[in-house]
Amino acid sequence: MSSHPDRSEPPQQARGGFGGRGPGGGFGQPVEKAQDPRGALRRLWATLAPYRSALLLVLLLTLLGTLFSVMGPKILGEATTHIVTGIQSQGKPGGGVDFGFLAHLLAFLAGLYLVSSAFTWLQQVVMADITRKTVYRLRQEVEAKLARLPLSFYDSHSHGDVLSRVTNDIDNISSTLQQALTQLLSSLITLTGSLVLMLTINVWMTLIALLTLPLMVFTTRAVASRSKKNFAEQQKALGELSGHVEEMYSGHRIIKAYGREKVAIERFEAINSRLYASGWRAQFISGLIMPLMGFLNNLGYVAVCVAGGFLAAARAVTIGDIQAFVQYLRQFSMPIVQTANIINVFQSSLASAERVFALLDEAEETPDRVDANAAMQNGEGRLVFENVSFGYTPGVPVITGLNLGVQPGHIVAIVGPTGAGKTTLVNLLMRFYEIGGGSIKIDGVDTRHLRREELRSRFGMVLQDTWLFQGTIKENIAFGKEGASDAEILEAMRAAHVDHFVRTLPEGWNTVLNEDVSNISQGQKQLLTIARALLADPDFLILDEATSNVDTRTERYIQNAMLALMHTRTSFVIAHRLSTICDADLILVLEKGNVVEQGTHAELLKKNGAYAELYRSQFQGAAAVP
Repeated sequence: MSSHPDRSEPPQQARGGFGGRGPGGGFGQPVEKAQDPRGALRRLWATLAPYRSALLLVLLLTLLGTLFSVMGPKILGEATTHIVTGIQSQGKPGGGVDFGFLAHLLAFLAGLYLVSSAFTWLQQVVMADITRKTVYRLRQEVEAKLARLPLSFYDSHSHGDVLSRVTNDIDNISSTLQQALTQLLSSLITLTGSLVLMLTINVWMTLIALLTLPLMVFTTRAVASRSKKNFAEQQKALGELSGHVEEMYSGHRIIKAYGREKVAIERFEAINSRLYASGWRAQFISGLIMPLMGFLNNLGYVAVCVAGGFLAAARAVTIGDIQAFVQYLRQFSMPIVQTANIINVFQSSLASAERVFALLDEAEETPDRVDANAAMQNGEGRLVFENVSFGYTPGVPVITGLNLGVQPGHIVAIVGPTGAGKTTLVNLLMRFYEIGGGSIKIDGVDTRHLRREELRSRFGMVLQDTWLFQGTIKENIAFGKEGASDAEILEAMRAAHVDHFVRTLPEGWNTVLNEDVSNISQGQKQLLTIARALLADPDFLILDEATSNVDTRTERYIQNAMLALMHTRTSFVIAHRLSTICDADLILVLEKGNVVEQGTHAELLKKNGAYAELYRSQFQGAAAVP
């Protein structure tokens, strides 16, 4: 799993990056849309299949809660009409306000709102439970999928893209299920219920109210089309600014060393100015929508009130009906705005769902054979490559017809120019990639007849790019062997010459490595990974430039420790510095995926071929090759 530059493989394809894909914040703000929204919706619905009965309950609770709430203005209008009628009839027999009836009506209204609130609360509780379970299961599926994906997937996708799918996209789905879905149902029910009750009050007033809808739609689209371009520019500038800040942070020492602070600040100010300008224009234009919508709504209220006044004078409607109608008009217009925003959010969520499902649909590692050996008897450690061929891309071979025999306990050094296939050879040995033809055998057993877990457990790897996690030094070393004792860890530390620098730390091996492991040096990081490999005590060792980040003296100590450890083990050493492999039992010189030379250091120098040329290129100051 090395990211060594010798990898003869297609370049990494960045298909995304860090950054949230949260819901659109309002009208005019562009959101990422799904390529196949219907397909994404079907998959999302299938994911919710175990909770469909609960979803029906949510629908019922939303329906009841919204309907009870929508009935409120009608009853309040009746109360207003009763008060006005009672006042107008004062002094007449049986006239006046019937406060008992009014109290009964208001109590019923309060009960109605209370029941509506209870249904809304229950709906939110049930929906929260559905969302929690769905997202929990989705995250489990994604995590399990990531463990089953081949190394080629990680080589062709940026880490930021994968991380964004696992975190931001799933969070986006969660927020949509939790809030947008129920809000959409509530808005649609409110919209329908308000329109029906407005029609029951008066058809002409309803038609007058609906006249403002085309104006609202036209205004929204006109403003949104103008703000969309500015929002796009804002997002582009924001991405540039984030990338610039990340570059300046990661390369802070280099910037200081070359005195480029002024240039960095000037570039930051240029990008920040563009971000400010585009953001200001986008917010200003999109900010016009709500005032314009409010203006059009107020026009609708005025028109309805004027029409209602004439109708009330003609005794076609009551004062209470006009009051209820105005309230329904407000309830009718607000869901339109909410629904537009929710649809925007839902589009973003479908895009996120599509990305997550695309990850779940990725091709997995070829399954182990049904008859694969779960365990293998400890053998001598003999390795044989028989006519092995391989290519990262179909039709573009990297290794062709490779034949190689490695004797038990030998130290095999692999050298060659960049792109020769050195790390590729190791990847095939570990079955990170499957060979295209031929076979690789360990003690006569084809590696494809072994379970990957069994095969990889017999190898220890130390890579040029160190990997340590946030935790104590002891925990990082113990990662190499489950259930390792303190004595075993100490022995591995001494063999890798780790114990000396660890003893100088205030907390010793209980020192906690921070998140980016910046509280120890690069060389110390490498020493810890070597100690971890020593603790694992594997049958085979793979060292990919394992000592490249340590000083010469420490390198000599490590080489001595490695020689002692590798005395009875078959080991592969990938090296660029040829001075580190002079004692190897066998040196393989690779060019374009083929072994062009093999032998010991002295034998290869006598041949005066590819190895001698590589050796001379590193020691050009020498008069002659010894």
